[in-house]
Amino acid sequence: MTDLTLPTYADVEAAAARLAGVAHRTPVLRSRQADEALGAQLFFKCENFQRMGAFKFRGGFNALSRFTPEQRRQGAIAFSSGNHAQAIALSARDLGMPAVIVMPADAPAAKLAATRGYGAEVITYDRYTEDRDAITRRLAQERGMTLIPPFDHADVISGQGTAAKELIDEVGPLDVLLVCLGGGGLLSGSALAARALSPQCRVYGVEPEAGNDGQQSLRAGQVVHIAPPRTIADGAQTQHLGQLTFAIIQREVSDILTVTDAQLVEGMRFYAERMKMVVEPTGALSLAGARHGGLDLRGARVGLIVSGGNVDLAQYARLLSEGPGA
Repeated sequence: MTDLTLPTYADVEAAAARLAGVAHRTPVLRSRQADEALGAQLFFKCENFQRMGAFKFRGGFNALSRFTPEQRRQGAIAFSSGNHAQAIALSARDLGMPAVIVMPADAPAAKLAATRGYGAEVITYDRYTEDRDAITRRLAQERGMTLIPPFDHADVISGQGTAAKELIDEVGPLDVLLVCLGGGGLLSGSALAARALSPQCRVYGVEPEAGNDGQQSLRAGQVVHIAPPRTIADGAQTQHLGQLTFAIIQREVSDILTVTDAQLVEGMRFYAERMKMVVEPTGALSLAGARHGGLDLRGARVGLIVSGGNVDLAQYARLLSEGPGA
């Protein structure tokens, strides 16, 4: 991987300039109950209040805003379980270009509807029997569109890193930063920001126990591929990290923690009852990691990236009332 050109904190700063006045500067919330339970000061960076409901808008807009005039005419294509889909669709609409999104047929209905609502053409596939990469690359070649992957892209990583940059700019240095982990775009971008702005901060990724490819990769020292994981955290149903994201994670991240679906539901319920927020299962990974990841956080200043709030309301109600096995 010595030939990889990795993004740097300077790229995160450049992305922040492009996103100024376009992306929301999302709030940082506190919870006295959470602080008391963990004996720490917790700072929740609430990307569930970002445009299209998730941090993915940051990376999507940053990537598309750098297109050449010819690329803009031809448009963007992406594959995604939902949030990256909406990010590319909305960013393309804002920038006046066409977009095609390849999405799993079992993606949350709200995410499918929102992606279409932003004006993108949606093409569905079976995530358990079909290869989304192959489908998307074939369509990109046929239509002359530019493929923007959901995480393994320098401009996407840089854009995602602006969430952690804003958090640390607002609250000051952190001891620990917990970040939801799927393909690694948010985690790697956040690690770049944390290393520059709070050098002593320990950065941890948190992923579903059923889909611990990131943890396996960090242990093995190389990218590990797994079967499609079955977890309620649909935004973390990735099968492997990217080459770029893994290189940054391997260099900058202290460890990767895993949590169960039941612990994610517990976190979603806490957000709903105590903080009055709708948070999707993937967005609850960082809180579940703080609670159940085995870290001693007593006395620490802890940042948590709440990655998104896009969840089908019927599924949300069912999970909160009956649990993940319902």
